[in-house]
Amino acid sequence: MKTYLHAFVMCQSMFCFIPVPQIWDERAKGKMLLFLPIVGLEIGVIWTALAWLCRLLNLPALVTGFVLCAYPYIVTGFIHLDGYMDVTDAVKSCRDLERRREILKDSRVGSFAVIGIVLLILTQFTLFASAPETADFLILIFVPAVSRCCSALAVTGLKPMSTSQYAEHKKPKIHTVVLTIILCVFLVAGFLLCGKYGFALIGCLIGYGLALWRAYKSLDGMNGDISGYALTIGELCAVAVYALI
Repeated sequence: MKTYLHAFVMCQSMFCFIPVPQIWDERAKGKMLLFLPIVGLEIGVIWTALAWLCRLLNLPALVTGFVLCAYPYIVTGFIHLDGYMDVTDAVKSCRDLERRREILKDSRVGSFAVIGIVLLILTQFTLFASAPETADFLILIFVPAVSRCCSALAVTGLKPMSTSQYAEHKKPKIHTVVLTIILCVFLVAGFLLCGKYGFALIGCLIGYGLALWRAYKSLDGMNGDISGYALTIGELCAVAVYALI
């Protein structure tokens, strides 16, 4: 039990800025991804609370759009945006595989990453700013949880790049089963609690899947950057359904 507790704390400290004690336990390293959806649920609860507060205070639509757009990036320390930018640069370069992988690991920011991040943030901001006042913001609880279920499943089930931090992780099949069950629970809960807004979670799944397929195929392997790239696009697709449904 202590190992699982350490795995949760390590997962939270790595993928979220919500403060927790600093712990590192090598025995818990392989169990961290099991808790990624729980970290996502925490992020979603605060996201929903912010949406409720913005509506309670009757803030202007543009202010609400800014708050709800910026929050998921800030609370994760921009770690997933970093992956989004790296993968965008690599995939859009249209070079050979070896060069694409070099670009992926290059610390310098390329023009494709800059263009991609501007479009991403503008799109998410616009969608939140234009969402109807009647939109059921409760669904925002589940969006980060579902996107992180997808990430954990992708990292667990797909072939990693040799340079990935996940290449040496043990990946028991039971982890895939547990993560799949958690994903199904979140999907069912989203529809039961939010009705038609549950389709935002389907949008997240589709967006994540398409982005993952594009990046995995282009880079011939899975790593943390691809996970962040697909997660960011998946959540954007969820927000699009939330705002436009």
